Amino acid sequence: MMGCKYGSHRVIEPKGVLPQAAYKISNDMSVLYDNEILIDVIALNIDSASFTQLKEEAGGDPEKIKKKILEIVNERGKMQNPVTGSGGMLIGRVEKIGEALVGKRDLKVGDKIATLVSLTLTPLRIDEILDIKMDIERVEIKGKAILFESGIYAKLPEDMEETLALAALDVAGAPAQTAKLVKPGQSVMVLGANGKSGMLCCYEAKKRVGPTGKVIGVVRREEAKKKVEELDICHEVVIADAQKPLEVLDKVLKANGGKEVDIAINCVNTPNTEMSTILPVRDEGIAYFFSMATSFTKAALGAEGVGKDITMIIGNGYTKDHAEITLQELRENEKLRKVFEEMYAK
Repeated sequence: MMGCKYGSHRVIEPKGVLPQAAYKISNDMSVLYDNEILIDVIALNIDSASFTQLKEEAGGDPEKIKKKILEIVNERGKMQNPVTGSGGMLIGRVEKIGEALVGKRDLKVGDKIATLVSLTLTPLRIDEILDIKMDIERVEIKGKAILFESGIYAKLPEDMEETLALAALDVAGAPAQTAKLVKPGQSVMVLGANGKSGMLCCYEAKKRVGPTGKVIGVVRREEAKKKVEELDICHEVVIADAQKPLEVLDKVLKANGGKEVDIAINCVNTPNTEMSTILPVRDEGIAYFFSMATSFTKAALGAEGVGKDITMIIGNGYTKDHAEITLQELRENEKLRKVFEEMYAK
């Protein structure tokens, strides 16, 4: 029995849409379609915007977060935060491969993989939440998930801890898109330079701009500034509140010799940072919104309101070879890898 390669056969409500846009999808694991892969789930990496919202709503109480996650998955058949609309990714072991995919994937039963598609479109059943790692936004569970025929994944590498690889793969789209966008000699601003995606983007941007370019990291606190400076992944780091666009503009212009930047990359996990991304960018420059807390209505109308003729890019979590590019960054930079190991390999 074949299903739609994009998973529309699992959509319950409303009919006619794809799984990501659906309110509810089927997480019935008793039937596996011939072009699906069944995964025995080990852990979920909830995306930063979603986890931040869940934590704030629960007042930091892990038990309340557990309850909310179970409520969402039981109601929707997938992990899609109703406030942020975002999900995350998972790791698990391949339990069964549909007959139509046998021999057509570099997979075998028992392989440990990270799915590189969002939990917002992944059929998921949670039998038990074992633990929540609050500091790394990881939810360890017993459960099952389905990967559709179109779904992408990465086998976990043997030369690093699975938690380290997962932390990097969770944001792999951002540094890989940075690698495509940034050219030698350009000036680049990264909002949220001290976060998971921010650090990787700064490293990749600095590598790409070369000796004649400049990477400016924007962070909110002094301790974050020190951390990024120690990593040597930016030419300059400034402290500014990403929710205060004029403050960001002033600090970034000063750091860039009075000039607007060629590219701005938004990696923060809080809302209302659209104009802080847009204002410092020169006309015909690029604003790349990787943050899932972004309101694209605010971004579009905001750019129009200040007369900015710029290209605005939605943070697609996938670009060609993104997993390989991101894992290679950790292999290349010992300092960066050490920070990721200290923060996420737990």
